Formats: sequence, structure tokens, C-alpha cells
Amino acid sequence: MKISTLLKAAAALLLAPLLLAVLLIAIFGWNWLRAPIERLTLEKTGRVLVIAGDLEVKYGWPLPRLQAGAVTFANPPWAKEAQMVSAEAVEITVDLPQLLRRKMVFPDVRLQRPVIFLELAGEGRKNWLLDPQQQDEAAHIRIDRLRLDQGTLGFDDALEKTSIRAELSTVNAELAGGNDAGLLFKAQGHYKGLPLTAHGTGGPVLALRDEVTPYPLTIDASIARTVVQAVGTVTSLSKLAALDMHLKVRGDSLEQLFPLLGIAVPATAAYATAGHLVHSGNSWRYEDFSGLIGKTDIAGTLQVTRGGQRPVLSAKLVSKRLDLADLGPLIGARPGSLQRAKQAAAAVAPTAAQTPAPAHLLPDLPFRFDRWNSVDAEVELHAKTIHRAQDLPLENLFVHLSLVDSVLTLKPLNFGVAGGQLDAVISLDGRKEVIQAQARGQVKKMLLGQLFPGASLGQASVGQLNGEFDLAGQGNSVARMLAGANGTLGLVVAGGEVSKLMMEKAGLHLWEILQLNLSGDKQIKLRCAVADFDVKNGKMQAQALIFDTQITTLIGTGSIDLREEQLDLTLNQKTKATSPLALRSPIYLRGSFAKPQIGVDKGRVAVRALGALALGVVNPLLAMLPLIDPGPGKDSDCGQLLREARKVTTK
Repeated sequence: MKISTLLKAAAALLLAPLLLAVLLIAIFGWNWLRAPIERLTLEKTGRVLVIAGDLEVKYGWPLPRLQAGAVTFANPPWAKEAQMVSAEAVEITVDLPQLLRRKMVFPDVRLQRPVIFLELAGEGRKNWLLDPQQQDEAAHIRIDRLRLDQGTLGFDDALEKTSIRAELSTVNAELAGGNDAGLLFKAQGHYKGLPLTAHGTGGPVLALRDEVTPYPLTIDASIARTVVQAVGTVTSLSKLAALDMHLKVRGDSLEQLFPLLGIAVPATAAYATAGHLVHSGNSWRYEDFSGLIGKTDIAGTLQVTRGGQRPVLSAKLVSKRLDLADLGPLIGARPGSLQRAKQAAAAVAPTAAQTPAPAHLLPDLPFRFDRWNSVDAEVELHAKTIHRAQDLPLENLFVHLSLVDSVLTLKPLNFGVAGGQLDAVISLDGRKEVIQAQARGQVKKMLLGQLFPGASLGQASVGQLNGEFDLAGQGNSVARMLAGANGTLGLVVAGGEVSKLMMEKAGLHLWEILQLNLSGDKQIKLRCAVADFDVKNGKMQAQALIFDTQITTLIGTGSIDLREEQLDLTLNQKTKATSPLALRSPIYLRGSFAKPQIGVDKGRVAVRALGALALGVVNPLLAMLPLIDPGPGKDSDCGQLLREARKVTTK
């Protein structure tokens, strides 16, 4: 056979199928392809594809376009909805080179009045994966750009307690000023168990995989009581390759963001912030934000970096005015408890007539330390001024918070108190079922006159208070940690001046109090003051409690029970100068932290008063004898007083 004959035969064999296809198309149109496509889809996926309308193909290389009417594609049997996709019309661009490599790539897809349901099953199966078991991540159709005209989109994830239904529509081009029509959407449902509502706008084409062109997006959403407003662009909707948005967030507590972010966030008062959210690679950055947490202003930049064992949060925050009440939720305090604590601290008289107070003041709400392993963090906060009641003078707070492997450390925790400084280091180890806590710190150069400015008698006091504490305990709240705490606490004032009227009142010297009220207060020397407590199992036992001035020495004994929040202290006076009229009774500081009571030994005072009355019957001048306080008449150095006080407490 001649070569030419062989070539003609070969050409005929090759052209025959093509000629047959052309003939079929000429006679029947493209609809003859519907059955083969539906059959092939069923064989490969086990799911039914139905093309009920006409099928058309627009030629083009390498991207021909297919158009079909009345298309449905079934869900697998386990899905809630019968159909995964249904649409009145479908328009698809097919990447033929990718198809020859057995990859389904659709650069453009347009669906008219679609209803789409995406579902993730508890076993990890995804209905958009096309293998028979819906678990092969490679078995999916890649769609680069998607247009949805007047459609419904649903998503269900039983494991994450998420079910969302969204309605989408395109803005009429005439209303859009002749520009490409944009997208309007609204959604409702539940996200991670929280009620969700949202609405917003987007560009006309959903850029699912376009990593070059940003997609414009505006959204207003409410998730439970958290409200989010965002305006900006997203690059690659399916991967979130990049994000650049102006973001506003407000809610009842930052803690409520945990289900949304998946990282531990502290409990706070109600908040509202606005800033610039930027995302690229593994980094999410909320920069140049400002807002309020309670009455505290807050500003700065924070960043979350993912990709390691756990996300890493870093932040630098500043506050011009920090409201002390807003710190309550951070340490587990109940609403209003800090204010009640300040009122209790200011109490200087018996409280029988006061309004009822709660049984406990120490913060007792447990920390959510089970979430600490969700993130590592390095956060700095600097508060320039601190808003507080006059009886609690704080200022200039600086704290560095470090959270690594569920161990939270505040190092340093520094703030100004009464013209001085408190420097502390606090560590909370949350790796066990019960938090292991340790707190060490120093008090430096606190001014007595500023320590309790709300108490008028102490405003003129001069002197510097110094001290230190070292405590360790365990518990899942501040109250439980202190209830079993062990360690030491000591405060000392060497030198200074105090109000004479205040000390005469402490000594119960009635004659001198009357004189000073008539002539005016004076300053007297403060020789030394010492408060030394040994803490064992939550009980602070006074080892030394001394306040020594040139006219009176107060020596205290007793304890403070942190577990029961009870006071049991006794102050005994040693007068250094004879007083013609004094009650000479110990002063008792007792009761609860919430309702402290200051009083005297009423029996001893009554006996002295009755004695004076009885002697007055014999001779009026003798009535003064039981009320005269002769005093020891000498000073002792601070060291000697301290030794004597320790002897008293060890007896």
C-alpha cells in the first residue's frame, strides 16, 4: 500500500470522531452532551447532576465557556439538604489545559438565582469535596472568580455549632451609576453557638483565589453582644491571603471575643475600639487603634502571629486615664467590690449605723486559666494617670504581662502610690488544676500625708513609708490564693511628723483633744512606725505593730484572717506625758473587711467613769483621779520598741 494511502486512512480515522461530533452538534445542538456529562459525574462522585435546560458552548481557546439552564447537583446522603447547588442558569469558563491534566479549574463561574448549601460533617467530611467519601482535599473544583445573582448561600458545621444562611443580590447597574453592579448581602444564624446577624456590600465578582486584586468589602455584624463594623479590602476570599480594613468593635467584655478569635482575652468592662486591621502571611495586626474599656481610654497596636505551637500575641498599650474600677474584672472582682473596699478602708468609726455590706470583698471570681494555653503573649501597658477615690492615691502604672506555656507573669508591675512607688512581680502558674501563685514586691518612699488624703487628721503627716512583701499561695481566684497564702509582709516608717490631734485621739486623751480643738492642731515627731506580719495559711499574725511618737506609743497585737476576711487587732497606748483626763482603754479593730469596727473596751471605760463618779461624791476633785493617765515618762528607741513588741506577740 502506498504511503499516501496510509496517510489518508489515518487522517480519516482521526477526523471521523470530530466530524461525527460536528454532525451531532449540527443536528441536536450541544444538548446531546448532557447525558454523558451527567453519567460521568455520577460515576466519579456518586452524586446526581441534572442539567434540565439547554446546554450551550461558546468556542474559545484555552477557555471555552459553557452555559446551561436549570442545573442541580445533589448532596451526599449524610448532608441535611438534598441539593448542594441548584441554579436557574449556570455560566462556566473551563480551563482546557488544566482539564487535560485531569484538574477541574473554572476561572469564572456565574450563577443565576442559585441556592448553595455547604456542610462540614462531624467526621471531617466536606460536601464540596467530590470523591465518594468527601474527604480528599484534592478532589474539588477550583473556582477563581464567582458571580452570584439573587441567590441563597448556607453553611453548616455541626462540630463548631455553626449554621448560617445568607441572601445575596446584585445592585442594579443603573443605581450604581453605570458602574459594574456590586453585591448586597445579609445573613443570620449561629456562629460557634452564638447568634449572628450581618449585612454588607461587596464587589460584583467574588475573588475567591485572586491573590493580586483586592476585593472591596463592607460589613456590619453582631455576634451575640459583640458588634463589628469593617470597611476595606480582602485579597483571596478563600485563603484570606491579605486584608486591609478599618475596623470598629464593641461589646460587653473582651472575654466574649474568645469564641471568635480562639485565643484567651481577659474579662473587662464594656468596650469600644476603632483601628486599622492588616493581615498578611501569618500575621494579624490591629494598629493605631483607640477606644474605651469602661471609663478607661486605651490606644496602641497589637499583633497576633500564627504558625507556631500556639498563636503569639504582642501589644503595646497606653492609657491617658485609667479608671481603677475597670481593673475589677481583670482580677475577678465582682461589680462594685473595689468601691466597697475603698469605703471599708476609709472607715474610722464604729459602723453599726452603716448600710449592710457584702460578706466578702476580696476578688473571688475564678480566672479562666483553662484558656491560657491557647496563646502566648507579651503585652505592655502604661497608664499615665489613674482615676480613683481620694482615699486611694495611685498614679503612673506600668506593667509587662508575659504569658508563656500557661504561666502568666507580671514583671514588672509598677505604679505610684501616695508620692512613692510600689514595685512588684507576680507569677500565676496555670499548668495544673489549681493555680500556683507567688507575689513579691517593695514599697518605696510612700508619703504618709498622701496615703489617706480623705482622712483629714492625716493630711499634715510627714514621713516616708517603706516595706516589702513575699507571699505564695494557690487557688483559682485572688480570694482563694490569699486564703491559703504563706510568707511575710513588713512596713516601716523611720522619722517624720504626724498630727498631734490624731495621736491624742488614738490615746483617748480627752483634755488634750479639747485643747487642740480650741487652739488648732500641731505637728509632733514620729519616731518610728513598724508593721511586721508573718503569714501562714492565710492568717496574718502581727509580729510587731508599733506607732511611736513623742507623746504616745501605740503597740498592736492580733491577726488578720485573709480566709475569713476578718480583723482582730488591739492597740494599747503608752502615754509619755501625764494627761489629766484620759479614758485609758485599748482600741479594737475588729469585724469583717467589708464592715470593719473600731471601738474601745466599754467595760473598762465604764469602770473608770463610775470610779470617777463615786469619788466625785466624796470630793469633786477626786473625780479626776481615775481619769489621769500618768504615762511612763520616757522615750525608747525604735529598735528597743520592736524587740519589746516581738516579745509581746510571742507570749
